[in-house]
Amino acid sequence: MSSALDRLKNLTAQISSYELERKSNLKSLEELYRKLGIDTKVGEFDALFEFKAINLSGLSLGDDDLGTIKEGKYAQIIAIIYDKEAKVKNKNISLAYYGRAEKLSPSLKRDIIAFVLGWRFEKSFRTLEHYHNLMATLKSFPSE
Repeated sequence: MSSALDRLKNLTAQISSYELERKSNLKSLEELYRKLGIDTKVGEFDALFEFKAINLSGLSLGDDDLGTIKEGKYAQIIAIIYDKEAKVKNKNISLAYYGRAEKLSPSLKRDIIAFVLGWRFEKSFRTLEHYHNLMATLKSFPSE
């Protein structure tokens, strides 16, 4: 019985730490949204999460080379929208352009990367909530 209780305590602590990290991430993300000038392209902060994805050009987001500058490339935050009515379904939109990646200051480079990773972190929570709600709706479907 103690083992089950210990697992429950550990799980509760982990979920609580995720929620605390999520709240902290949202606060930082909103600050970066303004600091990086993304608010000039996307008027409302919550509208950021309507994008299908947000990518980064000019800097690596890979596990092994996070933040590595891609020589000769331009640093840019790119949002991807999906329009099922359009002939070309996916469309890229530049949210912010920062010039040549090798000319970025270390603090700007860090902020850009933090914004993209922070957006992806929050987007993953929202996606999880969306599918959790769909699964709940599915439970009310009639079975034969």
